Amino acid sequence: MVDSQLLKKDLFGEIRMCRQGEEARIVRDIGPARGWLRWLARRLLRTEAKALAALTDVDGVPQIVSVERDVLVRTYIAGTPMHLARPTDPSYFSAAAQLLRTLHRAGVVHNDLAKEPNLLVRDDGSPAFVDFQLAWSVARRGRLFRLLGHEDLRHLLKHKRTYCPQLLSQRERHILANPSILSRLWMRTGKPLYLFITRKMLGWADREGAADRGGRS
Repeated sequence: MVDSQLLKKDLFGEIRMCRQGEEARIVRDIGPARGWLRWLARRLLRTEAKALAALTDVDGVPQIVSVERDVLVRTYIAGTPMHLARPTDPSYFSAAAQLLRTLHRAGVVHNDLAKEPNLLVRDDGSPAFVDFQLAWSVARRGRLFRLLGHEDLRHLLKHKRTYCPQLLSQRERHILANPSILSRLWMRTGKPLYLFITRKMLGWADREGAADRGGRS
């Protein structure tokens, strides 16, 4: 018997945790999405599926179980979202940086690590990244990829600065103090529009949905 728990429902569909015995899966179903947004929901689902496919067998990211036109099933990663776990162990951030390098070597930038619920502290203290809807995966890593990868790193270092600033190296402080042109452009133009759409039109918050990210709320 499968036990299904609704984790999140919004304009883009539903996310459920399905358990059968000790096994748990996260199911993203865009069937219930609003008609005028279904095209975007499908695009985000395809984006996530492509990124996760490039990260097969990478420990610390969800693995694809199955994918169809409107449904993506991925593995569940047990852990606590960063804003609840508040990690201060140096090894956590070292391992998170290594995981990020693994993503980038595989040709994937996450593009959404600014949101703390997208970073988990697993039960053994190790990191995990979830929610790859905005990820970008490429066969060849060009200048734009490197710029976006740099932003991934800056977001991780911002979290490190929040929870254990004393651990930041001089190089890491320099990276934080010198945002890329993409970051500066985003802060001046893209972010105000993003906040208007997500908060005013869709009613989202940056830390909303921690439970649907793959970890415990």
